[in-house]
Amino acid sequence: MITTGLPSELNILAPPSSERDLLVATNGSPAHSPRLSPNQEMHSSTLLPREVYQKISTSIESVMKGQTLSIRRLLAALASGGHVLLEDYPGTGKTTLAKVLARSIHANFKRIQFTPDLLPSDILGVSVFNQRDQNFNFHEGPVFTNILLADEINRASPRTQSALLEAMGENQVSVEGERRQLADLFFVIATQNPIEFRGTYPLPEAQMDRFALQFDLGYVSLEHEVAVLSSHQTNHLVENVVPCVTLEDVVRLREGAQAIRISEELKHYVVKLVAATRDAPGIQLGASPRASIALMKVAQALALFDGQGFVSPEHIHEIAVSVIAHRVVLEPQAKFSGATSRHAVEEILKRIPVPV
Repeated sequence: MITTGLPSELNILAPPSSERDLLVATNGSPAHSPRLSPNQEMHSSTLLPREVYQKISTSIESVMKGQTLSIRRLLAALASGGHVLLEDYPGTGKTTLAKVLARSIHANFKRIQFTPDLLPSDILGVSVFNQRDQNFNFHEGPVFTNILLADEINRASPRTQSALLEAMGENQVSVEGERRQLADLFFVIATQNPIEFRGTYPLPEAQMDRFALQFDLGYVSLEHEVAVLSSHQTNHLVENVVPCVTLEDVVRLREGAQAIRISEELKHYVVKLVAATRDAPGIQLGASPRASIALMKVAQALALFDGQGFVSPEHIHEIAVSVIAHRVVLEPQAKFSGATSRHAVEEILKRIPVPV
């Protein structure tokens, strides 16, 4: 069943015969009108790019206690135009992080719960025959949104996972021989649990390469966990989050990140780091040029967040592992010896000299 609307409003978009276990939650109406708080209107603002980051970050931190670094990485991916894969244990707040981000932005948000019987048409959309007009009408799938949460993406078959390849890589989908453009702001947050392997399908290398960043949230400190308990005593803080920026603000944030300068020396440094994964010992498949592009753009976003007009080597070092490691495939012998792709990238960072 495909549903859309606020939690109290469920509108069936799929034909009655559909029995897919697909749950789509959106903060807009069926006409794709973003959710607003009572008596609230969103006006075009003149926020500076860094102010946009600060407002979104503050909004998310009001719910996600002790996750400052994860929020910084998530917003860096958003500002760079990339997508994010969150991999962590159940209950660490992966889904909550995505929902709070969506509620902080005056944008459309949809969620897909991936299951083994999910089909590509459940994501992209399907044409349904209209008896009255005697023709087929295309019903858009949940991919036609601004922020898409692909929950437990590795539970769907590779055939269904591949439905997101074109969407994430080219901001468009091809359905029934017709190319359909997605929203200018299209941001995918996918989640998966690293400890559940039964009934799951590992993401192929091509799919992993579409994610600008992969990182985990980890467990928060005891003090922050106590604060989480206190916040859940009466109601869930997620429901209290209201939009603090508009889509235009996010576009301005992305433009601000693109305007950050990066020297030719650092561009060569980025390329050397990525290229070193292609012939490093124990690595079967190195990172592609898409990793170089993502590393540069995410580093630009981090520099913007820090109020700097240029990228420094520290920004590259901060995010290199999260950008490169998930794109690297280790040789079987290296895996058996206990090596990890994260460790391989960390060794490369130590080996490649930093430009001065």
